[in-house]
Amino acid sequence: MPRTTITDLQKRKADGKKITMLTAYDFPFAALVDQAGIDMILVGDSLGVVVQGRENTLPVTMDEMVYHTEMVVRASRNAFVVGDMPFMSYQASREEAVFNAGRFLKESGAQSVKLEGGAAVRATIEAISAADIPVMAHIGLTPQSVHKMGGFKVQKEMDRLLQDARSVEEAGAFSVVLECVPGDIAKRITEEINIPTIGIGAGVDCDGQVLVLHDLLGLFDRFVPKFIKRYAQLSETALAALQQYKEEVEKGEFPGAEHTFR
Repeated sequence: MPRTTITDLQKRKADGKKITMLTAYDFPFAALVDQAGIDMILVGDSLGVVVQGRENTLPVTMDEMVYHTEMVVRASRNAFVVGDMPFMSYQASREEAVFNAGRFLKESGAQSVKLEGGAAVRATIEAISAADIPVMAHIGLTPQSVHKMGGFKVQKEMDRLLQDARSVEEAGAFSVVLECVPGDIAKRITEEINIPTIGIGAGVDCDGQVLVLHDLLGLFDRFVPKFIKRYAQLSETALAALQQYKEEVEKGEFPGAEHTFR
């Protein structure tokens, strides 16, 4: 089965078939996501929170993003891989944005990049796209702007969101993430633009959905947004296994004869 392409994603929107997307940050989990048949893998700067344990995504560097993305690309065979542009990798200048976007394709093997912002980053999207680097846009709640937004809040300004969506499409983005947007607004955006919309906390009418893998699997519980659905509780399973290992070692039950060389 060949790797998913932008053409495949566009056809899914045209045919009314939903697109699936999840985050992954390392080889083992990326391999599982790929084996599950997920269409797209986002190597998100959310790794700063769920992997590095930071309060937000702002400290994540380009070197860290390239490092994690390269592992994900190596593990996947079929999913379309998107590298997330971290804070200050594209804001200072268009030239720096193009250079850093190019690093994802050249050094990690990703198929595209994602950056946050709507009309304000239109020229940046145009510049990256002009270098033949596919761009996924991200509007609504943009975590890199957490301080400017005054926290993680649902975005309800329909006119601004519609303008942002149209701007990123016109700039050349092949898709756009809608985060923490009321369902009715997300539905209207999805109907009015020609590129696929990928929702996270944006209702069922988007062309596709994305979740953070650690949230879906129950591996992160510092905070649980309203839009999260946990499909497993792996942290509980893992903790029970670790506690059993500790107990068996302390009692001299592990390693047993079957684990010992003769």
